[in-house]
Amino acid sequence: MAYWLLKSEPDAWSWDQMVKAGAKGTAWTGIRNHTAKLNMMKMKKGDRGFFYHSNIGKEIVGIVEVIKEAYPDPTAKAGEPWVCVDVKAVEALPRPVTLAAIKAEPKLADIQVLKQSRLSLPAITDAEWKLVRKMGGL
Repeated sequence: MAYWLLKSEPDAWSWDQMVKAGAKGTAWTGIRNHTAKLNMMKMKKGDRGFFYHSNIGKEIVGIVEVIKEAYPDPTAKAGEPWVCVDVKAVEALPRPVTLAAIKAEPKLADIQVLKQSRLSLPAITDAEWKLVRKMGGL
């Protein structure tokens, strides 16, 4: 299993909306960055990801699961190479993990969300996954 961090602006698509989508989940559309696209193409059914509120809040608030692997993004213009995956909410973190808390944790100094802050879909290592889950109360 691989781990990811999926960023969403909460005023565009929030954790509450993710939860309301239920077991059918939602298509994670609109990614327009080639590195993020390549990461999305690596995602496998069953992979897990942190759901991160970007811009407003700047915190990890939940965990999602990939329920459908990469397919053409229906929001892309004809001929564009963009893809999406479907994800569903798994569980909320009892304590959101803020960007400030991530920056303050020396063991997370190399986490991709800090090294490539503009990347909308960074990979998360096994060690980072375990530590952030612990920081979030899981």
